[in-house]
Amino acid sequence: MGMTRDKLKQYRALKKEIAGLDKAIDKLRERALDIPTVIGKVKGSSHEFPYIEEHFSVQMDEPREADMISRRMRIRQQRKEECEKLALEIEQFVREIPDSTDRQIFEMVFLEGAKQREVAEAVGYTQARVSQRISNVLQDLYNL
Repeated sequence: MGMTRDKLKQYRALKKEIAGLDKAIDKLRERALDIPTVIGKVKGSSHEFPYIEEHFSVQMDEPREADMISRRMRIRQQRKEECEKLALEIEQFVREIPDSTDRQIFEMVFLEGAKQREVAEAVGYTQARVSQRISNVLQDLYNL
């Protein structure tokens, strides 16, 4: 699927989501440091012949909590990667707009979140012309 106005409008929300996911991942990392340790039993062999099976006690993180934190971190990390990929796709699209004024319009409207009337003042167009330029760039994309 190509670039659409709806996809472009997601950019600022994606950046906020990425920041939120970073915070959530950091909190989970902190929780992982505080997982209680428990004594677990493991099997092993003696180091010398006849290699008799032995049981050892070891200290380990509480398995259920460690697994839960690990799974939550993986889920958030995967979502963060998806968000970063989409944000990068949007940034790349805007960077590749050949006309400088159009590129500035897209940067201000979609990447920075400015209102079209604010952008119009900045680039010396009317708000209607800014809207038209956005439509034209997106229309040209589909006519390639």
